[in-house]
Amino acid sequence: MNRGDMTNSTETTLPAGRDVGLRDASLRSRWDYTFAYLVLRLWLGLRALFIGIEKFSSYKSVAVPLIDPTTGQPDASGVMVNVNIKSYALANYAGVPASLRDKFAHEPFIPKFALVVFDKMLGPAFILTGIMLLIGLGTRVSLLAQALIYIALTVGLVLIDQPDGVAYLGIHIGLVAAALLLAQHNRFTVLKKW
Repeated sequence: MNRGDMTNSTETTLPAGRDVGLRDASLRSRWDYTFAYLVLRLWLGLRALFIGIEKFSSYKSVAVPLIDPTTGQPDASGVMVNVNIKSYALANYAGVPASLRDKFAHEPFIPKFALVVFDKMLGPAFILTGIMLLIGLGTRVSLLAQALIYIALTVGLVLIDQPDGVAYLGIHIGLVAAALLLAQHNRFTVLKKW
């Protein structure tokens, strides 16, 4: 017997059907990650977009006649009720709500100019990052920008002692971090690298 013919290999081969099954499972697993990332990306994108849009909303109280529920006509006595109507306009913009702005104004750790800049850029930054995520334009960059916004908001809420808001923002940070971990599975994008 020739020793050159003998191999010391422990290699085993899988039956052809089993190999295909493993590849199919691996492919399904990769698509599961892709869909998980897509769900997070869409949720975070829509959330950011609508947070930004809501910065331009305002409620206005309008007096309207009371409607008689039986006839569907205005009440004969002429009674008026106040109804809040929501509207959107550039003039309505408030990045930081007035109730919080007053608390921030009394916080010595936050410079006044920083509050003004943050107030002006908050709504547009949310809208921009939301659109970027939705269309897949620089998804990693937009996720990082959202994370920085949420961190800045968290610092502000910690300074004015708003623990409920901090916990709420912590959930958003976790979702952004999960999306960043799954970003390698992003298949539906304009710029995959960024």
